[in-house]
Amino acid sequence: MSDFTENLKYAKSHEWSALEDGNVVRVGITDFAQEELGDLVFVELPEAGKKVSAGEVCAVVESVKAASDLYSPVTGEVIDSNQAVVDEPELVNDDAFGTWLFCIKADDPSQLEALMSASEYEQMIND
Repeated sequence: MSDFTENLKYAKSHEWSALEDGNVVRVGITDFAQEELGDLVFVELPEAGKKVSAGEVCAVVESVKAASDLYSPVTGEVIDSNQAVVDEPELVNDDAFGTWLFCIKADDPSQLEALMSASEYEQMIND
């Protein structure tokens, strides 16, 4: 059974987003996504300084089963990527909500309001 973290926002494409101080949005993939993908073997993350738009493909995760694009939840600039995950993709399998992938300095953090709450996300994946 998948876990859900209440204070996060969720995309239909299975990314979670957390708004932090200074309009920084930390992004990862959900527990459901990592369960569906299986053991991750490769992660490609955006470089710091890259400009991204909400809904734009900006990263890729690959597992023994499939590859999956990751989408930016907001428009802004990538300010950090989790290099530990590049070296050890299985960290995501071990703790999907504790393992962030990249951070974006959001131009407009209110874009997160378009994403789902934990209960809405849970309903979507259970339908």
